[in-house]
Amino acid sequence: MTAVRDDVPHGGSGGPGGGPAEGWTTDEMMTIAAARELTDGVVCFVGIGLPSLAANLARRLHAPSCVLIYESGTIGARPTVPPLSIGDGELAETALTVVPLHEIFNYWLQAGRIDVGFLGAAQVDRFGNLNSTVIGPYEHPKVRLPGAGGAPEIAASARRVIVVVRQSRRNFVERVDFVTSVGHLDGGDARRRLGLPGAGPEVVITDLGVLSPDPESKELVLTRLHAGVEVDQVREATGWDLRVAERLRTSPPPTVTELTALRALTGRAAG
Repeated sequence: MTAVRDDVPHGGSGGPGGGPAEGWTTDEMMTIAAARELTDGVVCFVGIGLPSLAANLARRLHAPSCVLIYESGTIGARPTVPPLSIGDGELAETALTVVPLHEIFNYWLQAGRIDVGFLGAAQVDRFGNLNSTVIGPYEHPKVRLPGAGGAPEIAASARRVIVVVRQSRRNFVERVDFVTSVGHLDGGDARRRLGLPGAGPEVVITDLGVLSPDPESKELVLTRLHAGVEVDQVREATGWDLRVAERLRTSPPPTVTELTALRALTGRAAG
């Protein structure tokens, strides 16, 4: 295993500058790493929470022409504050247009017009399957979660799926308790055999690093560590025997520009 330093963030021709920042949190690193994955001009179907925060940060920094679509029917939303839900009035007020729900799914998503689906989850398993339905048995769950929403359709049909979720053994499990959104099922060519048009999860970004599916087995592999994180930390926070890429990379720390923009978006004063 070889650790390699990345000098240029993903998602642009060099990323926002300003030099490395200080005093950032692991959540801020995760959000910024997720934002770097979006390139300018892509059409992105966004989930609420961390995915929405990352997508709007990318739009403010290096992807101003990124078109954000939310499940409620808003196209080209440019919220000035993080939306609380897909029904937040901020989305409709700042959108280029608002269309009926069935048009979002039939014309945009299922017709292959979505470049990137940005999703979160309560559980992720070793093949990138996502659970946002229940913890424990479905008939008698320990916790009943908010549910699927549009995530299953996004995971099935978006050309590319990015997942953003904090990493712990509670969240990263050998097998999800319920498959809300299909990742790579049991691995291999399972998605193709099921007839799903999208590529499935290509990147899983956490507060510790980045995981990507092995090209053949589709099992998630640690490919990138965030600055200041060790491999053992990631393994300890994973509920299966995590594979590590031979050429392991390191995410550049947040820049002053990135951190300032993120804190302005969340309303947190820069420290």
